[in-house]
Amino acid sequence: MSSGKVLLGLLAGIAVGATLGILFAPDKGSSTRKKISKKSEAYAEELESKFNDFIESLTEKFETAKEDLLQKAENGFHKAEDWVENAEEMVTKKTK
Repeated sequence: MSSGKVLLGLLAGIAVGATLGILFAPDKGSSTRKKISKKSEAYAEELESKFNDFIESLTEKFETAKEDLLQKAENGFHKAEDWVENAEEMVTKKTK
């Protein structure tokens, strides 16, 4: 199952649960609205926290990949330098 379908199902479940909770709530409207407001804030904070964790994880992976790539590029550059030196030595030996 794709993560998009799971996320859509989760959001639909939350919406249905919230709607049923409002319809069958024993409290007055003002009390129910306060509860909804508090729950909404809690969900928003939780979502923000998870999003920030995701971004942090993504940033760490990007930095690691960048460092690996730079290291490989540097190693490749040194190998190329060695090949050029070897080629120059071979050419100078053959011209003598």
